[in-house]
Amino acid sequence: MCLSAFFRLLGPARPMRWVGPWMMALLLASTGCTRIQVWLGSRVRLEKLPIVSIEARQLGDPGIAPGQQVPLFVSVKGPDGKPQVTEGAGRGRVLWEDLCIEATVVAVNEKGIASLSADPRVSDGKTPHLVITVPSHPDLRAELDLPLRYDRGFTSNFSGRAGWSGTNGSDGLDGSSGSSGSTDPNNPSPGGNGSNGSSGSDGSDGGPGEDASAVEVRVAFRAGSQPLLQVRVSSEGRRDYFLVDPRGGSLTVKAEGGPGGSGGKGGRGGRGGSGGNGTPSGYSGSDGSSGRDGWDGPRGKPGPITVTYDPQAKPYMGALICLYRDGARRSGPLPVFREEPVPPLW
Repeated sequence: MCLSAFFRLLGPARPMRWVGPWMMALLLASTGCTRIQVWLGSRVRLEKLPIVSIEARQLGDPGIAPGQQVPLFVSVKGPDGKPQVTEGAGRGRVLWEDLCIEATVVAVNEKGIASLSADPRVSDGKTPHLVITVPSHPDLRAELDLPLRYDRGFTSNFSGRAGWSGTNGSDGLDGSSGSSGSTDPNNPSPGGNGSNGSSGSDGSDGGPGEDASAVEVRVAFRAGSQPLLQVRVSSEGRRDYFLVDPRGGSLTVKAEGGPGGSGGKGGRGGRGGSGGNGTPSGYSGSDGSSGRDGWDGPRGKPGPITVTYDPQAKPYMGALICLYRDGARRSGPLPVFREEPVPPLW
């Protein structure tokens, strides 16, 4: 429901004081309609502002790594020098939809979040560049470069999937109560016996965890003022590529077996029906037995990991972390490391 629909709901006979602040806050939170936000003053249209300057920045640490998302921040100033900043991560009033962003290498969404492809080959040797303009003020323009960074913790996951969980058993039915007899001393009659509760059904067993496939890791060395490890991780037709700055960055390769699925809970046995009152009273029925809990599924096996690294990369191999546990998180066979010349991977 946007602003026009809201006023139609109010009707012409209702005064504006009928709309209290709490209702405005509730309406704003529930709809997020831009027109309502502008009307309430929590957002502002740039076409209504006398802007004389614009600046774009990145929030947080400068730079962006492959696979990373970073928030952007735009500030505009009027003749009085008072800044107005963008919504979202900037927590300001300026609408991102009032800005035009042209981006190279990275993509920027409607909330001002820049994202970079996880494949470093897409951005290698390039500089993500942004040009921000204001359609309502065509003379204003801001530009921003996002330096590429590789000193981050990257992950390549080839682990097996977890097994499916077993289904719970159904509860047994409660027994019915016995019919009432008579407790009249002159005309006594026994109460009826309660019927037995039925047994709950067994829970089903959990599914097996998936085995991890064999993983091959190749590590080349890229020399320069910023030495980098060029890594390719492959298994069964899939390949992941990484550039890692060993001076602060790392790559974790996972080839862990999937955990077995948990067994389903056995169903509760039904309660026996109570005996009816009478002379004598009836016997209560027996409770049904509860079903057996299902067994957890077998754990998956870890995949073997083979690492081939270039001799120049040897001093930096501490940046490579291999996880090779089974589905119960117990270590499997140690990875195999081989040192031999590895040419550039792209």
